[in-house]
Amino acid sequence: MSAKSVVSATIFTIFCCTADAMPGGGNASASDHREFDAVLHTPFHADNKGMRTITLHFNYPDSEQTQQVRWQLELLRADGRVLKRWKGRLRLAASSAAAVPIRWNTRTRPGPTGGLPAGIYRLRLRAGIEHAIDNSVDIEQSWDVAIGRPRPAPLSSAPALAGPRAMPYKAYLGNLHSQTNHSDGGGALKQCTGAQPPQSAALGPTEAYDYARRHGLDFLMTSEHNHMFDGSDGTNADADPAVVKALYHSGVHAANTWNLAHPDFLAIYGQEWGVINNGGHLNILNGEELLGWERNAAGALLADTATPRSDYATLYALMRQRGWVGQFNHPRADQFAIDGKPLAWTPDGDATMLLCEVMNSNAFSNRDDESEPQHSNYEAGCNKLLEAGYHVAFASNQDNHCANWGASYGNRTAVLLKRGEALTGTTLLAALKARRVYATMDKNAELILSANGHMMGERFNNQGRLTLQVRYTGQRGQRAAAVKLFAGVPGRNGEVSVLSRKSNTVFTPQPGEHFYYARVTQNDGKMLWSAPVWVTQRPR
Repeated sequence: MSAKSVVSATIFTIFCCTADAMPGGGNASASDHREFDAVLHTPFHADNKGMRTITLHFNYPDSEQTQQVRWQLELLRADGRVLKRWKGRLRLAASSAAAVPIRWNTRTRPGPTGGLPAGIYRLRLRAGIEHAIDNSVDIEQSWDVAIGRPRPAPLSSAPALAGPRAMPYKAYLGNLHSQTNHSDGGGALKQCTGAQPPQSAALGPTEAYDYARRHGLDFLMTSEHNHMFDGSDGTNADADPAVVKALYHSGVHAANTWNLAHPDFLAIYGQEWGVINNGGHLNILNGEELLGWERNAAGALLADTATPRSDYATLYALMRQRGWVGQFNHPRADQFAIDGKPLAWTPDGDATMLLCEVMNSNAFSNRDDESEPQHSNYEAGCNKLLEAGYHVAFASNQDNHCANWGASYGNRTAVLLKRGEALTGTTLLAALKARRVYATMDKNAELILSANGHMMGERFNNQGRLTLQVRYTGQRGQRAAAVKLFAGVPGRNGEVSVLSRKSNTVFTPQPGEHFYYARVTQNDGKMLWSAPVWVTQRPR
C-alpha cells in the first residue's frame, strides 16, 4: 500500500530568538537558537471515525531570506517497511514558521483500520532546506501511532520480571535542562512567548528551584547559556569581566545554599555551552568555572576559562581534566563536529558525556499544567551518538525558557538511587555516571532493562546466551501497548535496528561489541526509553 500527496502550507510570523556572538567576539546577530527546525505532531489514536490530523511544524528563526523546504512523511510497519508516504515542498518566509496539516483517514479502504491490521505503527518525518548553504542536513522526527485497538504488549508475568518497584532502587524525577534570568529564561508566563533578552526577566535560579519543588520534581538543573553572562545576545564590548564571572558564581552559590535548606530537593546550577548554528548545545552538569570565548573591547575574557567556540575536542579534554560531566542537548546529525565530522567520538568525550536528550517538550511553552502538545524527538541523533561509540543514557527534559520549570509537560529524566540513599549532588552524580537512568514522557511510569542480571547502564563481558528483560510499571490505567528492544554496535557508525518486540528475549550475540536498549510505548502514546547495556561478547 502506498500513496503520495502534496499538502499546501500556511505561513505565519513568529518571534525571533536571541542572538549569539561570532568567533572572536564580534557583534553578530546569528540567533543562538537559529537553525531550521521541524516538529511532527500527531495524535496517537484516531477519532471514532478513523480520522486524525497530523501537523508538521517548520521554523527557521532569524533566517534572512525565504527558504525552500522539502519534507517527506512515512508510515512504517513494525519491521520498518514503508506502507504510506506523503511528500511536499513549501516556501518558508524569512523569520517565519509554517504549519502543514495532513488529514489521514485510516478507513478509506474496506475494514475498520483501512486495510491495515490493528497495531502500533510509526510515523517518520524527514525535512530539510533545499540547496542549504549552512551545511544543514535532514531533520528526522518520529512518533508511534495506533491503528484500531492494538493488543497489549506481551509483558512477562514471571517473578523474575517483577516491576521496577521490586528492584533495590528508587526513581527520582527531574529536569536537567532549563534557563532563568541569568541567561534567556525566567519569563513570566502571561507574557512569555519564547526566549527572553538575556538577563531581562524577573525570575532567577532560586525562584526556579522553588517552583520545581512545589510542582513535584525531585531535582532541577538551571543550565544557563555560557555566552550570555555579559547580558548580551551578541558580545557586550563594555562588559566587566568581574561582573560576568560574579553572576555565574552567584548561581553556583544559590544552588549550594538552597540545598543546605531543602534536603528534599536537589538544585543544580550549570551552563549550556555552545551555539546552535554550526555547533550544538551541551550541558555541563558540575562545572564550577564559567567557560567562554567572548572578549570585551579591551580584550579581556568574559569567562573564567577560555574555550574556543564550537571546538568540542578541546572542550571534552578540559571537561575530562576537571572531572566534569555533560549531556548532549537536542542532538542533530549535523552537530558536535570535530575536524569536519559531525557527532565525532573522542576518548575524552566518551569519558565525560553521560546523557543524550531523546525528547524535549516545547522549549518556549508557557503552559503550567503539563498539557504542552508539541514535543521533539531526538532518538535518531542519540542513536548516531551510540553508534559512534558514546556511552550515553537517554534523558527527557523541557528546556524551559518561560517560568514553568518542569510543568509544561509530564516528561522527566529518571535517575535511580539505591533505596535508603539520600538524594544529594554526590549520589545523583554517581547514579548518572553508572547510567542508571531512564527517560519518560509519563512521570508516573517506570522502566528498567537488565541483561543476565546486569543493570541498565552497565558494561560487561558475556559468553553464551544473553537474556534481556524489560520491567515496566504503568499507573492510572496505563499499560504497555508496544515493547521494542534495539541493538547496535558502538564505533560502527551504522544504524540501530530492532532486535525484538518481546519483554523477555534470549539469544546469543555475535562475538564483539554491542549495545541494547528498550523503548516502551503506552496505550496513550507516551514513551519510555531505558538506558542501554553495553556487552562485549566473548567467543566460547
